[in-house]
Amino acid sequence: MTLSQQEFETILRDSTKEISGRIRWRDDDDHWPAQEFRAPVESEPGWPLTVIGSWNPRFQKLTFMLRHQSSGRIIGLDLGGPPHRNPDGEILRGTHKHRWSAQHKDKQAYLPSDITANWDEPLDVWQQFLEEVRIAHSGLMIEPAHRSEMDL
Repeated sequence: MTLSQQEFETILRDSTKEISGRIRWRDDDDHWPAQEFRAPVESEPGWPLTVIGSWNPRFQKLTFMLRHQSSGRIIGLDLGGPPHRNPDGEILRGTHKHRWSAQHKDKQAYLPSDITANWDEPLDVWQQFLEEVRIAHSGLMIEPAHRSEMDL
């Protein structure tokens, strides 16, 4: 079952969304030296949501996404990495956001003006992401480890 536009907007406006506890980045075995995390999102309505983060210093890329269990990514924030092509052919370079819509699902992206931190400032970007998606985090996020080829 996919979300309606109204359900998406309701989820986004819901201010009861919360992540509890400490968030630790873990090695992404498939994309070394990348690290990732998954954090369940609690809410009064019980939305089936998870926040997923990915950080890859090799490609200077940081991603946070809000994922709905049945509809997939409904909000995404990408810093660094390759350009993104929208359904209409527009190409976006650099920091961009994905916002779910009934028409394009998660394929449409835009250039944000509210993300001021860089890919290598994951804790600052995390705070900016949480503000947009109206999620409280009662806990702390541990900074991802800076790994190099010497760590092999």
